Amino acid sequence: MKTRSTHTVGIIGGGLGGLASACTLAARGHEVILFEANPWLGGKAAEHREQGFRFDMGPTILTLPSVLRRIFNEADRRLTDYLELVKLEPQWRSFFEDGSTLDLSSDETAMSQNLDRFAPGGAVSAGYRKFLQLSTRLNDISQRYFFHKPIGGLGDMFNPRNIFKPATLTDVLTMRMGRSVASTIRSHVPDERVAQMLDHFTQYVGSSPLNSPAVLCGIAHMQTDEGVWYPIGGTRAVPVALARLAEELGVRFRLNTQIKRIVIESGRVVGLETETGERIALSALVSNMDAVRTHRELIGGELGRRFDARREYEPACSGVVLYLGLKNRYDHLAHHNFVFSRDHEEEFEAIYNQGEPAPDPTAYLCAPSQTEPAVAPAGGEALYVLVHTPYLRPHHDWQKMLPAYRRTIIERLKRTAGMEDIERRIVCERVLTPQDIHDRYRVLNGAIYGLSSHGKYLGAFKPGNRSRDVRGLYLAGGAAHPGPGMPMVLMSGWIAADALDKDGVVEPRRERSVPSNEPELAAA
Repeated sequence: MKTRSTHTVGIIGGGLGGLASACTLAARGHEVILFEANPWLGGKAAEHREQGFRFDMGPTILTLPSVLRRIFNEADRRLTDYLELVKLEPQWRSFFEDGSTLDLSSDETAMSQNLDRFAPGGAVSAGYRKFLQLSTRLNDISQRYFFHKPIGGLGDMFNPRNIFKPATLTDVLTMRMGRSVASTIRSHVPDERVAQMLDHFTQYVGSSPLNSPAVLCGIAHMQTDEGVWYPIGGTRAVPVALARLAEELGVRFRLNTQIKRIVIESGRVVGLETETGERIALSALVSNMDAVRTHRELIGGELGRRFDARREYEPACSGVVLYLGLKNRYDHLAHHNFVFSRDHEEEFEAIYNQGEPAPDPTAYLCAPSQTEPAVAPAGGEALYVLVHTPYLRPHHDWQKMLPAYRRTIIERLKRTAGMEDIERRIVCERVLTPQDIHDRYRVLNGAIYGLSSHGKYLGAFKPGNRSRDVRGLYLAGGAAHPGPGMPMVLMSGWIAADALDKDGVVEPRRERSVPSNEPELAAA
């Protein structure tokens, strides 16, 4: 049966990428309907409330606010009218096994002074400044060739007419293809503790710095340049703001709606079928569902097999998250903290190569009460503790594994982060395991960050935002270009919408908004 023609664009998934696509397309005059399987919008950017504590359940670090601002500019709106952002300094605090601590500052001069106190002699601070220079150069290359474009591979980055020009060849050499993040950092920074701290910029993409391409060192510049921000109301406030904008622009929402399959005729998207058997006509579609699962479960058949055959994608890591309501906060914690493992190679070998939880893991801690006291009862803390783990393997049974691994995490906090009495401070506790993440968010094998960035040549490349298999299908989210992390997922949604709009596969039904030029956010 043929599906009737329509001018409607559908979006599968109301996570950050899906909301970004919905807002961008609606701002450009398209009729948009968004389908979300859960009863809430925002995907992993959800929250949990209990006994007066409020926890962000998913992402907690917001960088690159310019990406978010671009989406609001599409609708001639000011981001600051929808979201209050506070700039954090220090960006994070690092705790090391030897008892030392180091604050990461966005100010290069202040950071150099921190490093000179931490590792006297000047070699470490000088190496850090040289590393930032390389990071700035790599970010510039990424901005010109990689970001805000529907990239699916190396061939999409460069114009064939320019590939042999000296400037382009210089850019290619600067990318250090064949080198890893970890080796690049250590070629600049001689102190292993500082190198371990810098390694963790790649944890935004859930991948090992030992296996990830050197071009990802550009993340360091992105963070130091635009800063780390906290949205009042938590990161949950970001999807709330986007949903408000989408609603104002006329986006229709269908919550609690599970999609069974994408309806394709003659190689082109013509609609969706829900689990209840309802068939909805569409002229184009953005899938914010995991790109691999989109092709395997919603498309299937020869087209799905073609996607799998093109390249074998590995899930990124998963994690265990402890949400701990503390009756008394720890004043020595910053808003963001890393409690580093004793041996980064042992840690990454276990997680990424052996597929087992690390025996001594690095823990990330978010302690937001000093920035927003309302997250906890007076004097308390809504402590968020994340430890990366492998993505789900068939033999992993987290119901059985969790108690022992929780003890491992708590002991690390006691031993290295000065939190010896943490168990006496806990008044409420919730946990999210890799199995919970897999079931709750329908991601590939419980992977928090979509697809891994492993591979020193092609690791940075994810499935392109414009489907190569189905006309009218576009991909967004952490398992699509440019990859995981809040700003990248938001960017993926904008790229997918921009490509759809420019391809002209659907005729807009309304006059588009005129983008504004909102000034940069002032530092708080």
